[in-house]
Amino acid sequence: MRDMAAGEPGDGGGAAAWGFAILAATVLAVDPHGLGGVRLRALPGPARDAFLDHLRRLCPEGAPWRRVPLGVGEDRLLGGLDLAATLAAGRPVGQAGLIAEADGGLLILPGAERLPRSVVAHLAAALDEGAIRIEREGLRARHAARLGVVALDEGIAADEAPAAALTDRLGFWLDLGAVSIRDLAPPEHGRAEIDAARARLASVAAGEGMVEALCATAAVLGIGSLRAPQMALRAARALAALDGRAAVEETDLALAVQLVLAPRATCLPAPEETAPPPDEAPEPESPPEAATEDDARPLPPLDEILLAAVEAALPEGVLDRLRAGAARPGGGQGKAGQVRSSVLRGRPLGARRGEPRGGARLALIDTLRAAAPWQPLRQRAGGALIEVRRDDFRIRRFRERAETTTLFVVDASGSSALARLAEAKGAVELMLAEAYRRRDHVALISFRGQGAELVLPPTRSLLRAKRSLAGLPGGGGTPLAAALDAAAEVAGAVARRGQTPVVVVLTDGKANVARDGAGGRSRAAEEAQAAARRLRADGVSSILIDTSPRPAPEARAIAGAMGASYLALPRADARRLSDAVRAASPAG
Repeated sequence: MRDMAAGEPGDGGGAAAWGFAILAATVLAVDPHGLGGVRLRALPGPARDAFLDHLRRLCPEGAPWRRVPLGVGEDRLLGGLDLAATLAAGRPVGQAGLIAEADGGLLILPGAERLPRSVVAHLAAALDEGAIRIEREGLRARHAARLGVVALDEGIAADEAPAAALTDRLGFWLDLGAVSIRDLAPPEHGRAEIDAARARLASVAAGEGMVEALCATAAVLGIGSLRAPQMALRAARALAALDGRAAVEETDLALAVQLVLAPRATCLPAPEETAPPPDEAPEPESPPEAATEDDARPLPPLDEILLAAVEAALPEGVLDRLRAGAARPGGGQGKAGQVRSSVLRGRPLGARRGEPRGGARLALIDTLRAAAPWQPLRQRAGGALIEVRRDDFRIRRFRERAETTTLFVVDASGSSALARLAEAKGAVELMLAEAYRRRDHVALISFRGQGAELVLPPTRSLLRAKRSLAGLPGGGGTPLAAALDAAAEVAGAVARRGQTPVVVVLTDGKANVARDGAGGRSRAAEEAQAAARRLRADGVSSILIDTSPRPAPEARAIAGAMGASYLALPRADARRLSDAVRAASPAG
């Protein structure tokens, strides 16, 4: 298996990817805690099931294997008060959580890209310290947690990935997307060989200069974390232990670099330019019999060998992108809208202290758990057998994502704005088409002449949007203050409905009509600045797109007063405008 993984990497085929995956599983079984674990990017299917099955067979017999359910609470993850035992004993009695139960084995994380930050923080602390501490509800405990983590990355879009705080602590990053059922093969090593390798792992030594070569290779590959070369060295020692050797060799180091550093690479060194041949004739070569050992060509440095191993392990498409300096994919189109806490609906977040008012639901078990440590004291004070007080109340918390309403405020004044109306209409239609998938709303305010008009209330109806946009007129003055006032009112109404408003203003910023319809640039500009500051004070996310032929200082000043992102798009088309708005929107 090592020959296949080392001899055929980078061909983009499923067999090579499966070979690397099985080898990584074998190495991880030798040193699960030292290597942290594996990030496995794969959707549910035969390849993922086969990998997990092989990994479980390779782990020590009886090693714990715990799966963390989505939406797990802190009590189940970390451990806490055992309510039944505490009530029976009359004193706080603790129980271990999933992290402590996985001590000496592996913790499986389905949907790792959707883990909340609190869970990621606890997992990172356990991987760093090899233990988990509990200090709450009158209970103080410390449980050993020397384990490995298998983060099942089930994301589809490029930006759907587990948190970097977790993946940085996992030695292997594997992708089984190209593996089919025909590529599946059993591992080369059995459990007995892995147990023997684990026993000799502590005595395996690395040669002088190997650590420096790994750090230099990581730096050249654009890897900023020091954990990566440390884990590569651990993987090399595990590979040497698997072969029954007491010292790491260059082949172990090269294969460890392919397994650990290659998936993390963000760049490759530029190829060296070859110098032109000199004009003078080359010196005659020495006869073969005159050659000596000193004339032999020296071996390349170790870091060059490791870089060559990384280049061989990368698929051709990835290699081309790295050479071109392309950024890693990201910033995809996820579901927009702010993520916020709620007491009514959403994904469970556990419980917190509070009273069940305003629709909040009482968390009965958490309430009893908070009251349990105080029962002996309350009983001695003459209380009931089980006494629950107001301070013990716990209410359920949820996390929900609010829908987004993108409110376009379009300057339809003057002949120069007429050319922008077609772009605004196209952008609104593009955003509306995406709203069917994203469940977002789109609204449109047009301002010209002496006031502003809500042309399109918040909607997801494509037909209604097209009808409203088709008859949008243009020409006249620029009542910018009235437009921003109208935007603030609509944004406030959107926020009161529990949605997230995003205001997108398309204007050149040259206000010349005041709120009362009177002309005058000076007064109109002052009122526009005041209206812009109101939007900022309301906390509305906003974007200003300068539609002037050249970027105008008036538009930039309005953007500054609004606290808005400023985009100068003098020659924008509908597609570019939609992309710019989506990129600048918060959580967009």
